[in-house]
Amino acid sequence: MKEFTFHYGRGTKSFSLDESKIIKEIRMPETPVMEDIPKGVLDAIYNPIGRSPIDKIIKPGQTVTFICNDPTRVANSFDFMPVLVNEMNKLGIPDENMQIVFSLGTHRLMSHEEMVEGVGEEVASRLKMYNSDAKIAEDFEYFGTTSRFTPVLINKRICHSDHIILTGTIVHHYFSGYGGGRKAVLPGCAAMETVRHNHSFMLDPRAGLGAMDGNPVYDDQMEGVALWAEAMKKRGTSVFLFNAILDAEHRFLRMFAGDYIAAHKEACKFVDQVYGVKIPKQADVVIASCGGYPKDINVYQMQKTMDNAVLACRQGGVVILLAECEEGSGSAVLEETCRRLGSIDAIEKEIKDRFVIGANKAYAVTRLFKKAHFILVTALDRQMAKDMLFDGAVDTVEEALAAAEKYVGKDYSVVLMPTGSLTVPLVEG
Repeated sequence: MKEFTFHYGRGTKSFSLDESKIIKEIRMPETPVMEDIPKGVLDAIYNPIGRSPIDKIIKPGQTVTFICNDPTRVANSFDFMPVLVNEMNKLGIPDENMQIVFSLGTHRLMSHEEMVEGVGEEVASRLKMYNSDAKIAEDFEYFGTTSRFTPVLINKRICHSDHIILTGTIVHHYFSGYGGGRKAVLPGCAAMETVRHNHSFMLDPRAGLGAMDGNPVYDDQMEGVALWAEAMKKRGTSVFLFNAILDAEHRFLRMFAGDYIAAHKEACKFVDQVYGVKIPKQADVVIASCGGYPKDINVYQMQKTMDNAVLACRQGGVVILLAECEEGSGSAVLEETCRRLGSIDAIEKEIKDRFVIGANKAYAVTRLFKKAHFILVTALDRQMAKDMLFDGAVDTVEEALAAAEKYVGKDYSVVLMPTGSLTVPLVEG
């Protein structure tokens, strides 16, 4: 027997396992960690991809808007934002000419304390900070309609500065292909109807993890952001990207800056290298951790780990998912949809008939149950877990393994995923 310790919420969970059952423990390949973060930031913005160095773009006295991630996405903005803001000062931009807009998409609003925690006390005390609230129609400006009929409504706060700097980190996304890049704008700073219409394309079989060109969600986002970026260009506004890639311990590996398309595509190649991990075959049982808080803050965020973990599981197998879910489901609509409809097929039918944000997450969660049984190790309310059609919700991995045996028997194989929100299992061959 060997003991393992996986991240769980803001702490850990330990369990023992017979080593002979383990096919593979999926970990990110060893990649050098960035030791000097300020140097990494400055190297990126002064040696950008597809753009001139930052000092050739920024002019004294101009205005700058930074777009930053919300708490559901680990970005370590508190590490790079002071460097970016201080560099703007050196280039002649005073604090009063800068602001931060948090790209919430359709997520809940951030409190002031969360904003401070996100970008650090120094930056928060100096710059104005705002939520992008998708529900306030008058906060958005119209920039046309995509060829897929998505209305491009973007928050006005990112439309009237001399420079817009998109920040954040990049991981694989289960239907948008990859995070980062254009996502800071759409869905990050887009209106509810824009997000709803764009996300409805997740039902298309071409929408998927790691898929870019040909993925209707990704292509629609790119087209929508291009309409906005072209309008910004006509106003004399520049759009500049700063994206980073982190390891499982939230340490910086690489930083990419420059053109929001070219730099992002280069970064995605690196993401594939560090997050894609080969396995010899799919297992009877997958034991996966989201990687702890905030990746397991709620079911809404946990679902992304589900999509990765199920890739390592055979048809009819079991995924044991360590996810504390301190904020419950993360969506009242998700809960209500599952409770009211009560079956995988009914949820799928309704979302295809009428696409609703929140209900789409009910579909995203439950569609995976057609391949595998899911047992949660969680603090989630047990009735809520049952309403959302999970096969079980328990306190320990040992309890989950005992429950799994009724589906796979006692002689089962295991794949371990300690950082399930990041790593993508790739079956050899």
